Amino acid sequence: MSSDAATWLLVTLALVGANLPFLNERLFAFGPRRLPRKSLGWRLLELVVYGVAVVAIGRLIEGRIGQVSAQGWEFYAVMACLMLTFAAPGFVWALLRRRHV
Repeated sequence: MSSDAATWLLVTLALVGANLPFLNERLFAFGPRRLPRKSLGWRLLELVVYGVAVVAIGRLIEGRIGQVSAQGWEFYAVMACLMLTFAAPGFVWALLRRRHV
């Protein structure tokens, strides 16, 4: 896999992972359905777990392409901001725009 393809794969995974907690009512997309709705706390926990998964997949891909670089706190701060930015459409759809049943 080329580095360009790996980059786009990670961006796509981050976008899907950031919106997944807000677009379904199941815990971690496969667990039991929360009735009547998932709370914001569950959604934020899922967002953190998916963010950690994206970072882990990125490190795995980086290791297969070449040498794994050490990351400082700045990398993780940017990753957290990226996940929050990517989650904005799902957040708006699930909690602000969609009519509550």
